[in-house]
This record gives sequence, structure tokens and C-alpha cells, in this order.
Amino acid sequence: MKNLFLILILLVLKQQEAVAQNIIHLYQKVPNSVAADVAEKTDTSKTGRIMVRNVTEPTLTVFLPEKKLASGTAVIICPGGGYSFLVMNNEGTEVAKELTKHGIAAFVLKYRLPNDLIMKDRSIGPLQDAEQAIKLVRERAKEWGIDTAKVGIMGFSAGGHLASTASTHYSDIVVDSPDGTNLRPDFSILIYPVVSFQDGILHKGSKKALIGEDASREKTDAFSNELRVDKNTPPAFLIHCSDDKVVPVLNSIHYYEALKKNGVKAEMHIYATGGHGFGLNNATRTDKWMDLCLAWLREMKMN
Repeated sequence: MKNLFLILILLVLKQQEAVAQNIIHLYQKVPNSVAADVAEKTDTSKTGRIMVRNVTEPTLTVFLPEKKLASGTAVIICPGGGYSFLVMNNEGTEVAKELTKHGIAAFVLKYRLPNDLIMKDRSIGPLQDAEQAIKLVRERAKEWGIDTAKVGIMGFSAGGHLASTASTHYSDIVVDSPDGTNLRPDFSILIYPVVSFQDGILHKGSKKALIGEDASREKTDAFSNELRVDKNTPPAFLIHCSDDKVVPVLNSIHYYEALKKNGVKAEMHIYATGGHGFGLNNATRTDKWMDLCLAWLREMKMN
């Protein structure tokens, strides 16, 4: 009985090690901030989605794989929610735990949501947090067993807009980086992403929240990330569904076409059905998009 008890304890410890979590604040002093009486709120929907609103203190939740599995790859995960809330479980922690099973260190980014009450310039707030997350992961890479040349970013829905913004605006440095840390992701994984703010294919709520529905043509184009792609844009893996009624599939198609036009490696899978917001599991399919993503990462020598 004693031996059985010890074995059970060891198994529990192993499981805990595999999803080791540590929440760290992105900044000592949050940049671009305005003091306001705004309190962060968390609620759970009828479908079990854990949603966070009014983020004023952005954080990274760290999930590390077992050391024997660790590949040195890291992925920063940006949950979606139309730049109005963050779906922290099925587009965040659940995905992170799955990645650790395959040797990938995962970091769930709780980023600030655009809000004039708490920001001097709401259009750059989320990008600041994404750049700071990349900066922190690279600067603490040795501590977490990460290869600084294998740091990617993943985003769902509006989180996909943030991930594609970080992938196309990385030379627009909007955080303090005195040591010149590389802020360019090495790859991006975009799941039913908002990419464009162009009429006809945009997600109106995301545009309204980030830059305003009446934003100038110049600003609209600046945050339509398919227009920002060049030969140095990181390789991308994209998943979308043809029947997505929230974010049109053309967001992914136009980004993919821009990548190919510029000679950037890209892979895209478009499912006939599945809609929007399914997280890890498209209930209309028997296969898993994560398996395709992992195969792509191996092909790209990123895992």
C-alpha cells in the first residue's frame, strides 16, 4: 500500500510539472495608461466560456512542458473576444495545456482591451502587450528552456488580429526595449482570425473597439494586416471555416495570398463547416486542427 501511495504521489507531481503555471505581470509600470476607476471583471457564459473584461494589469500565464519533452519552442497565445473581452479558457489555457503535451512552452497573454478610459492611445495598447510578451519570453528564454529562434505567436479571432499585427508591425516598436530585443515572432498561428478592417470582410466590432468605426482610410489600412505583409513577415499557419458568419473566411484567404505573393511560407486549412469560436475542437470534424498545426511546426523545424 505504501508503494502504491508513493506511486500516486509521483504521478500527481508529474502531472503538475507538465502544466506548471506561473502568472507574471508584463510591466512594473504599464505604459500608455491613464489612471481610472476601472475594475477587471471575470464571468462565465452558459456555454462555459470564462471571459475577462476591463484588463488594466496585463499578464502572462506560463505553462511549461516536462523537461524530457521540451523542444525549446514557445508560443504566446492571444485569446479572442472582439477586443471587448478575452475568452481565457477555450482560446487560452486549454490550448496551452495541449501544447505542453507536445513539448511546447505556452504563454497565455491577458492583454489590455482598447479603452479610452485607461489608455492614452487605445489603438496601440494590445500591440504593446504583445510586443512586451515577446520581449519577456526572449529575455527569460534560458530560465524557461526556450530557443530564442523558436518564439511564435498564436491568436484566435480578434486575438488573431493582434497576432497578425505583431507579425506585421514588429518594426513599429511601441514598448521600451533598451537592449534591442528582437520583437519579431518566428512564426504565427492564426485560428479563424480577424486580419482586415477593409469593408466587406471586416469584423465590425473589432475595428470599432480598436480604432473606431469612422477611422481614417490611412489608419484602417494600417491595421488591415494583409496590406502590411512583406518578405520578412513570419511564416503562418491558418485555420478558418467557410461557414464562419462572425469573421469572414476572406480574412485568412487574403492574408495567405499576401504571404505567398511575398514568398513567405504559409499553410492554410479551410473547413467547410465549424463556424466560429470553437477553440481546440471543431465539433463538425473528426480530425483535430492541432495535429495539422504540430505537423506544420515540425516541417518548419520549429518543434
